[in-house]
Amino acid sequence: MDLKDGVKTAENKVSNEARRLSGIVKDTSKSIVDRLECFEDIISLEIGDTGLSRAKTLEREFDLRQLYIKYEGDNPTGTQKDRIAFAQSYDALRREFKVVSLATCGNYGVSMALASDLAGIACKIYIPETYHTDRIVEMETLNAEIIRIPGSYEDVVTESSKLAAEYGWYDANPGGANTPLQISAYAQIAQEIFEDLGDAPKYCAVPVSNGTLFAGIYRGFVNLYKRGKTSRIPKMIAASSSHKNPIVESFLLGLDHCKDLNPKAIKETKYNEPLINWHSFDGEEALYALRESEGEAFNISDKKLKEMASLLYKKEGFRILPASTAGLIGLLELDKKLNFEPDRFVAVLTAKN
Repeated sequence: MDLKDGVKTAENKVSNEARRLSGIVKDTSKSIVDRLECFEDIISLEIGDTGLSRAKTLEREFDLRQLYIKYEGDNPTGTQKDRIAFAQSYDALRREFKVVSLATCGNYGVSMALASDLAGIACKIYIPETYHTDRIVEMETLNAEIIRIPGSYEDVVTESSKLAAEYGWYDANPGGANTPLQISAYAQIAQEIFEDLGDAPKYCAVPVSNGTLFAGIYRGFVNLYKRGKTSRIPKMIAASSSHKNPIVESFLLGLDHCKDLNPKAIKETKYNEPLINWHSFDGEEALYALRESEGEAFNISDKKLKEMASLLYKKEGFRILPASTAGLIGLLELDKKLNFEPDRFVAVLTAKN
């Protein structure tokens, strides 16, 4: 199968200052404290602090006031994945690992390749042998080693985690021991939204796949509320490819656990691939966030993903990967159903096209 699964125009550029700092990080004659401080500076320079902008043209189009777009395409490789990639590379550097390994179908691999390259750590990326992504060239340019193995994405995650344990590599896969670190990295998105708005929005809409991003943003808002920084926790909206995501399906069925789907029923397309899976590695955390926030979940068709990506470019000037628009579509569909009272609403767009 030939999947057009991700960001194809990202140049993976970082500043000259980040490259200079990377030289110090890679210099093993320096103390680990100095090297870690330099990598922290790289993260501060390059990662996060992405734009939050009011989508006034969309507000008029859909008769919804104070709609804000959190645009994760501002990260170096064009996706939110940079947040967890750099957090884990920092952790691997701190713990003096020589190799980082993971499974990917595209975007996450580029993020880890860039972060590992800047940290001076070898990166092994496992990709299902039937998958083809334009981003492999980027991974190789960033000095990552690409290994093809048989099976689905979920199978490759499991196998690559076994290999990491066997050889003593840093396992950067979802659903394992690093889940709290990944959730903490994504929680920063909530912090940034709060800093820009001064409070939490009424609703926060997010595309879901494995559930880590969704759970992380929710956890960030919970922490802010517990610290007295916000007046509320937003209701979370999860959206994914129609009937191809366990989190959305389990929520809509009213289940108290995240139930796996039938792998044979999952069909990839060039629009839905970043969203779909038969097993969501952090599905339980995401399902918990949905229930606790009294949120909603939506199945989104390929047609709607494609149309929204076109509309966002035409109306707001964003070049968005179609799958990244799922949360926004879910938010607008809920507004159509409930006719929201005036408030503030945020949709996270996870990747540029």
